[in-house]
Amino acid sequence: MAALIGRDLLSLADFSPMEVQELLQLATQLKSQQLKLQCNKVLGLLFSKASTRTRVSFTVAMYQLGGQVIDLNPNVTQVSRGEPLQDTARVLDRYLDILAIRTFAQQDLETFAHYAKIPVINALTDAEHPCQVLADLLTIQESFNTLTGLTLTYVGDGNNMANSLMLGCALVGMNVRIATPSGYEPDSKIVEQARAIANHKTEVLVTHDPELAAKGSTVLYTDVWASMGQEAEADNRMPIFQPYQISEQLLSLAQPEAIVLHCLPAHRGEEITEAVIEGSQSRVWEQAENRLHAQKALLASILGAE
Repeated sequence: MAALIGRDLLSLADFSPMEVQELLQLATQLKSQQLKLQCNKVLGLLFSKASTRTRVSFTVAMYQLGGQVIDLNPNVTQVSRGEPLQDTARVLDRYLDILAIRTFAQQDLETFAHYAKIPVINALTDAEHPCQVLADLLTIQESFNTLTGLTLTYVGDGNNMANSLMLGCALVGMNVRIATPSGYEPDSKIVEQARAIANHKTEVLVTHDPELAAKGSTVLYTDVWASMGQEAEADNRMPIFQPYQISEQLLSLAQPEAIVLHCLPAHRGEEITEAVIEGSQSRVWEQAENRLHAQKALLASILGAE
């Protein structure tokens, strides 16, 4: 994975199909302990949004590689007092080996990456969540021993997860269908970007019909109907999104061997039913665990662990 040393991950589109496949292979080897890597480096976590899985999985991954982690909560740094992002970026560049940022605006992430020479990882923005999708692809691959030709259907809000899933699926040769209510479609530029990556070899479909999207799918995927920063809209969104719930009935339209994924946290009874998330076709907990393994592979590759 020498090609990834020193690289940023701001969007999944930053990586080639081969690089994604090699990351997944490395994650599999690290998870099974066929391979052990060491990397005595320091990772900074600059998180402006709440986090459980992303924060803990990055921290444990770096510790398991033999590195150190500094939690840079904006509330205890000068970022909260208005220090310009470019100033913070240039200072942290002199202390850290790599920085993972979880924030709202993609532009803020790109500003950090522009001014910092160290690698910068997108640990979630309003535009994308690439690290989650690496874990998702690893989970799907474990379930079916392949990714090529499978169909993933995402139902719900056309948010950062929908955006990154389109890119990730296109990169690994999967079909992807995004079903959202009218007015809640994913970013049209990212739709076109995913279609360009797919290059007519696989399908990138955006529809308002969840049943059409779910029919014959191999993977059903959902996320909360109101993301962080949209809490005030939650009550208004509820009736609009109700037809986009992953229920037993929607799951019955997918392939019999289909699996269900959710990036968590889940609101049972809203975007997914209790029976489905706790059912035999759910791979949600394996998916959550795989955040650790996928990110360990990512860190090891970017930092050149040996």
